[in-house]
Amino acid sequence: MRKRTELREWVGQQYRADPTLKRRVDELVTEMEIEQGLVALREGRGVSQTALAKMIGVSQPAIARLEHGRTRNVELKTLVRYVTALGGRVPVDVV
Repeated sequence: MRKRTELREWVGQQYRADPTLKRRVDELVTEMEIEQGLVALREGRGVSQTALAKMIGVSQPAIARLEHGRTRNVELKTLVRYVTALGGRVPVDVV
Protein backbone atom coordinates (compact mmCIF):
# COMPACT_ATOMS: atom_id res chain seq x y z
CA MET A 1 0.00 0.00 0.00
CA ARG A 2 2.91 2.33 0.51
CA LYS A 3 3.53 2.72 -3.22
CA ARG A 4 -0.09 3.73 -3.76
CA THR A 5 0.31 6.45 -1.11
CA GLU A 6 3.55 7.64 -2.70
CA LEU A 7 1.84 7.79 -6.09
CA ARG A 8 -1.06 9.81 -4.70
CA GLU A 9 1.36 12.20 -3.03
CA TRP A 10 3.29 12.61 -6.28
CA VAL A 11 0.09 13.21 -8.28
CA GLY A 12 -1.02 15.77 -5.69
CA GLN A 13 2.32 17.57 -6.04
CA GLN A 14 1.96 17.61 -9.82
CA TYR A 15 -1.58 19.01 -9.59
CA ARG A 16 -0.41 21.75 -7.23
CA ALA A 17 2.56 22.60 -9.46
CA ASP A 18 0.37 22.86 -12.60
CA PRO A 19 -3.21 23.93 -11.89
CA THR A 20 -4.31 23.03 -15.44
CA LEU A 21 -3.02 19.45 -15.16
CA LYS A 22 -6.04 18.10 -13.29
CA ARG A 23 -8.41 19.52 -15.90
CA ARG A 24 -6.36 17.98 -18.72
CA VAL A 25 -6.23 14.61 -16.94
CA ASP A 26 -10.00 14.73 -16.33
CA GLU A 27 -10.59 15.48 -20.03
CA LEU A 28 -8.45 12.53 -21.10
CA VAL A 29 -10.18 10.18 -18.66
CA THR A 30 -13.57 11.31 -19.98
CA GLU A 31 -12.45 10.70 -23.56
CA MET A 32 -11.26 7.19 -22.65
CA GLU A 33 -14.53 6.44 -20.88
CA ILE A 34 -16.50 7.52 -23.97
CA GLU A 35 -14.32 5.42 -26.28
CA GLN A 36 -14.64 2.38 -24.02
CA GLY A 37 -18.39 2.92 -23.79
CA LEU A 38 -18.75 3.00 -27.56
CA VAL A 39 -16.84 -0.25 -27.98
CA ALA A 40 -18.74 -1.93 -25.15
CA LEU A 41 -22.09 -0.90 -26.64
CA ARG A 42 -21.18 -2.11 -30.12
CA GLU A 43 -19.72 -5.39 -28.92
CA GLY A 44 -22.59 -5.88 -26.49
CA ARG A 45 -25.00 -5.67 -29.40
CA GLY A 46 -22.90 -8.17 -31.39
CA VAL A 47 -22.26 -5.69 -34.21
CA SER A 48 -18.97 -5.53 -36.09
CA GLN A 49 -17.28 -2.26 -36.96
CA THR A 50 -18.01 -2.97 -40.64
CA ALA A 51 -21.72 -3.58 -40.01
CA LEU A 52 -22.03 -0.44 -37.89
CA ALA A 53 -20.21 1.59 -40.53
CA LYS A 54 -22.78 0.46 -43.12
CA MET A 55 -25.63 1.27 -40.74
CA ILE A 56 -24.57 4.89 -40.32
CA GLY A 57 -22.98 5.49 -43.70
CA VAL A 58 -19.30 5.79 -42.87
CA SER A 59 -16.24 3.65 -43.47
CA GLN A 60 -15.04 0.92 -41.10
CA PRO A 61 -11.76 2.80 -40.54
CA ALA A 62 -13.81 5.81 -39.41
CA ILE A 63 -15.47 3.64 -36.77
CA ALA A 64 -12.07 2.30 -35.67
CA ARG A 65 -10.65 5.83 -35.39
CA LEU A 66 -13.65 6.95 -33.35
CA GLU A 67 -13.39 3.99 -30.98
CA HIS A 68 -9.67 4.45 -30.45
CA GLY A 69 -9.65 8.21 -29.96
CA ARG A 70 -7.89 9.01 -33.19
CA THR A 71 -10.64 11.32 -34.45
CA ARG A 72 -10.31 15.01 -33.72
CA ASN A 73 -13.31 17.24 -33.05
CA VAL A 74 -15.96 14.54 -33.02
CA GLU A 75 -19.35 16.15 -33.41
CA LEU A 76 -22.11 15.31 -30.97
CA LYS A 77 -24.35 14.31 -33.89
CA THR A 78 -21.74 11.72 -34.91
CA LEU A 79 -21.81 10.17 -31.44
CA VAL A 80 -25.61 10.25 -31.44
CA ARG A 81 -25.76 8.50 -34.85
CA TYR A 82 -23.33 5.84 -33.66
CA VAL A 83 -25.15 5.17 -30.38
CA THR A 84 -28.72 5.36 -31.64
CA ALA A 85 -27.94 3.00 -34.51
CA LEU A 86 -27.14 0.46 -31.80
CA GLY A 87 -30.28 1.24 -29.80
CA GLY A 88 -28.49 3.26 -27.17
CA ARG A 89 -28.99 6.74 -25.78
CA VAL A 90 -26.66 9.70 -25.38
CA PRO A 91 -27.60 11.68 -22.30
CA VAL A 92 -26.10 15.16 -22.26
CA ASP A 93 -25.75 16.99 -18.99
CA VAL A 94 -24.32 20.49 -19.01
CA VAL A 95 -23.42 21.60 -15.49
